[in-house]
Amino acid sequence: MTLRPLRRSSYEGVAVAVPVTVPYRRYSTHDAHWFIGQAMEALVKTSGIAKENIDGLTVSSFSLGPDTAVGVTQHLGLSPRWLDHIPTGGASGVMALRRAARAVQAGDADIVACIGADTNHVDSFRQMLGGFSQFARDASYPYGSGGPNSIFAFITAHYMRTTGATREDFGRIAVAQRANALKNPNALFKTALTLDDYMKARPIADPIHLFDCVMPCAGAEAFLVMRDERARDLELPHVLLRGAIERHNAYADDPVLVRGGWRMDRDDLYAQAGVGPDGIDLVQSYDDYPVVVMLHFEGLGFCEEGEGAAFVRSQTLTHDGTFPNNTSGGQLSAGQAGCAGGFLGMTETIRQLTGAAGERAVEDAQVGLVAGFGMVTYDRCLCTGAVILGKSD
Repeated sequence: MTLRPLRRSSYEGVAVAVPVTVPYRRYSTHDAHWFIGQAMEALVKTSGIAKENIDGLTVSSFSLGPDTAVGVTQHLGLSPRWLDHIPTGGASGVMALRRAARAVQAGDADIVACIGADTNHVDSFRQMLGGFSQFARDASYPYGSGGPNSIFAFITAHYMRTTGATREDFGRIAVAQRANALKNPNALFKTALTLDDYMKARPIADPIHLFDCVMPCAGAEAFLVMRDERARDLELPHVLLRGAIERHNAYADDPVLVRGGWRMDRDDLYAQAGVGPDGIDLVQSYDDYPVVVMLHFEGLGFCEEGEGAAFVRSQTLTHDGTFPNNTSGGQLSAGQAGCAGGFLGMTETIRQLTGAAGERAVEDAQVGLVAGFGMVTYDRCLCTGAVILGKSD
């Protein structure tokens, strides 16, 4: 007998506040624990909440091992009554918020710190890839398919063949995000990027070229989750969680990644929030490669499957354009601080909806969508999720 999923409970009453970025650096000799500690310190100082009153914690990090979130509690002198370790990479920020929201609603925690952080030593990215998954270690690396560039070259080439997308279409995404990044003081890339620059960049793994790839770096992103009334009592600028979804191993029968799991649950997401795709003012799509951004646009219902390139051609993706996307510059131009990349869209949307985005502010933004996408294997990513955040009254 096939059971129909029960209708999920509302996320009403959950506030998200205090966006924190620990400034990115290309390389660092500090470990992930240090970046997590810096994020926690910034959450405490910015919010005015004593550390002992933060009674929930979620942590996501690729370079924290052999520790988990449990070890972090000892390192930082925390004693939470609710704890989670979320190993879902680019989907971790969305999933951290979902789970923290349920803990707050249930009364299992009053205030939850959600932190994504990673370091980047000179050789640590290669070492991380070597131990990323048992599948990768045993079934793909021995045959020469090592790391995400080759995987996403495969996915990108397939997408181009089946949809007619061109490198110029992907370049429009990269160029727009660089324009956004130039107005983000936390972004690592400080030089304008033209479409001509993008097209002439050196090849990495055909059809992937230099500006299709994120730059690994070290840093952290974090935010707090609590009840709406608690945020008001503390006089913290905050946004409200209006809907959330997650899905794992979606469309497993597809021979190669051509769609993300958002498609399975997006109707529920929009129904929870009481808006449709046309009611979203800004989108933060996980962007380790431009093709993934197009898959977001399709999977979240902004265009039909296979029409991502046409959609990009018809829109302006800068913060002041017709379809503001990755207004921080995204990972393609801000940098990818490991699992913090899964939190980047969250902190950016909180800033946008609380009037803290500065020069890159989206005018009159009321509702933002943040999507996550993570844990790549040979030919697909396994985790997808999305949340809709709304401006508080």
